[in-house]
Amino acid sequence: MQEHGGTGARGYGGTGRAFRHLGHAELSEYREVLPVVTATDPATDTNPATDTAITTAVVAYMPMCASLPADFNSAARHDCWMSILKNTAERSSTAGPVLTVDTDSVPAPDRFGWWNDLVGQEVMPVTLRSPHARHFEGRAESVQLPLSQVSTFTYSPLTARRSPVQIRRQDPESYFLVLVRDGSAIRLEQERSIACLDAGDMALFSTSHPLTCEFLDLGGLCRTTQLRLPRTVLPLAAGRADRLLAEPLSTGSGTGALLVPYLMGLPRAARDCGPAEVARLGAVAMDLAASLLGTQLGEADRLPAETRQASLLARINTFIGHNLADPELRPAAVAAHHHISVRTLHQLFRSEPESVGATIRHRRLERCRADLTDSALRHVSIGEIATRWGFRHPADLSRAFRTAYGVSPSEVRAGARDAAAAPDAAAALDAKEDRASCQ
Repeated sequence: MQEHGGTGARGYGGTGRAFRHLGHAELSEYREVLPVVTATDPATDTNPATDTAITTAVVAYMPMCASLPADFNSAARHDCWMSILKNTAERSSTAGPVLTVDTDSVPAPDRFGWWNDLVGQEVMPVTLRSPHARHFEGRAESVQLPLSQVSTFTYSPLTARRSPVQIRRQDPESYFLVLVRDGSAIRLEQERSIACLDAGDMALFSTSHPLTCEFLDLGGLCRTTQLRLPRTVLPLAAGRADRLLAEPLSTGSGTGALLVPYLMGLPRAARDCGPAEVARLGAVAMDLAASLLGTQLGEADRLPAETRQASLLARINTFIGHNLADPELRPAAVAAHHHISVRTLHQLFRSEPESVGATIRHRRLERCRADLTDSALRHVSIGEIATRWGFRHPADLSRAFRTAYGVSPSEVRAGARDAAAAPDAAAALDAKEDRASCQ
């Protein structure tokens, strides 16, 4: 079993230590070769997600640069690093604020060391051991949020240990919620607690205490999603969250049941979002996480009012999504289910893009439009689709649909049918022309 220990970018020795001191001025020379990941911070003229991609790319190829002159400004080193970055940019994937990197971009002998450095940068410095080190596979998908970060890691089974020495050298002073994904299982040990987690389970760990985490070999790659919670922004009394370290958290109901699918779907939702919407997605994730931890500690009522309201709003939106088919789904019914007044419900939605009634109507229309354009549902009448999503009469759907989209449901269905038929017609014409050319 091969072991690889490191402290972030320093895992490759002197070259890594030199690179660790690169500032935003030096990094700016390389941003132009990478796709834009997030909007540049106007206050600092920096792009944290892009800089992370640059760091990852250069550290991954440090061994290739080891023979070059030590002077960072030398033409040889500059040309080599620019070539490396361009190669990595072509192989990596970006979509909006979502950055994806994997070991396919790294020479096979360096992949395990590269993964150790990546974990050191994105989570915390640890020592890794893996029976799969020689043929290691890894992929990371990360969404950089204003105060946090959501990352999904897929990788060969391994064991990670964080020692007191590593903590003294570098402590990001953060908590992480780790969600175990399908086909995975982990054993997490921290502060004399042990959590054995299967798919769908969630636990909390800290960068400030020694840790051992075994990602068990179940015959495939391991997969986890992690939410960074900086200690300074977590709205809990100092040290209170430490009581939950390496303890399974409730995910079957309440806030936990909302947070699990939210974290899994956040990268997909963020791909087409601008900075303001990404910030909003991140704030919801932080509020849900704080609500989950506060509830687990029995201190939910001590959380800030804004956090409690955001958690309640998330529960309300989930309830609406699950009950769109009910024609009785109205603001009064939503308020009654959550034991609040209709006035309080409307106040909660003042910060939302639409009122609660408009939200229900918009989401129903979106579901209807999806069904109308689904070729597998061509046999379902428009009236049946209307009823399926809570409209009492087809005429109600037609009026609301035309008001929202400027066309009728039947026109949308006909347009989708024509668009689907166009490729088939083109293929038939090509086949006819081919037969004619053979005669």
